[in-house]
Amino acid sequence: MQKSILIRLKEEFELENPLMVVGLPGVGLVGKLVAEHLIDELKAEKVMEVYSPHFPPQVLVNNDSTVRPVSNSIYLGRANETDVLFLVGDHQSTTSQGHYELCTLYLDLAEELGVGRIYTLGGYPTGKLTYDETILGVTSTPELIEELKGYGVDFKESEPSGGIVGASGLLVAFSRLRNIEAACFMGMTSGYLMDPKSAQSLLKLLCKILNIEVNMENLEKKAEEMEIIVEKLKEKEEQQKFPEVKPPEEDLRYIG
Repeated sequence: MQKSILIRLKEEFELENPLMVVGLPGVGLVGKLVAEHLIDELKAEKVMEVYSPHFPPQVLVNNDSTVRPVSNSIYLGRANETDVLFLVGDHQSTTSQGHYELCTLYLDLAEELGVGRIYTLGGYPTGKLTYDETILGVTSTPELIEELKGYGVDFKESEPSGGIVGASGLLVAFSRLRNIEAACFMGMTSGYLMDPKSAQSLLKLLCKILNIEVNMENLEKKAEEMEIIVEKLKEKEEQQKFPEVKPPEEDLRYIG
């Protein structure tokens, strides 16, 4: 495989006021948890698959001991009167070139399908094992800020200070060249563990924006299980009197 390829599993479908929600793997798997939960709740259908030489050189093992290559997928669901394209997957690119190539592919597709707005979802690593329900946002245009503030999104001057690395940031920045509005929503997370609690906050925000209600039981259960693990880590940290350790600067800048 010389370049990234898009496989269309369904050739023709009509879309009404489509938007795209991007939940690729990143810090705390926050965006991935939210997008996959909505795919299940809205019974979204897989319509496309993406394969790329910029994904890790590995295959994943299925329950029946067969294997499949690493890929990203696009699902189509419906939230009230809005068609929603979900971009999810196994990995983001492992190379800088791949990030740009794949983002171009995703934006080409969004433009082709008439997507008017893109929401990318990710985690913002705090380096602390404490919960903060704040959702930090950035947008492609100033006009979007006031609208999204109305949903409770927090916008801070020049934050995240180190920028955003990966698809969550690139898609928002380059959407302007396609006349597509875009915003990135980031849930606060430690940066150490999968964080379903942060994902719950992000899911509630997205449900407000889409004007839908979904069952959150699965995420709540995962959050309760993870809370037990976090409490044990806090106890161990206190017993051993470890100083607070923050992720290295490069990790703090990665929000995906």
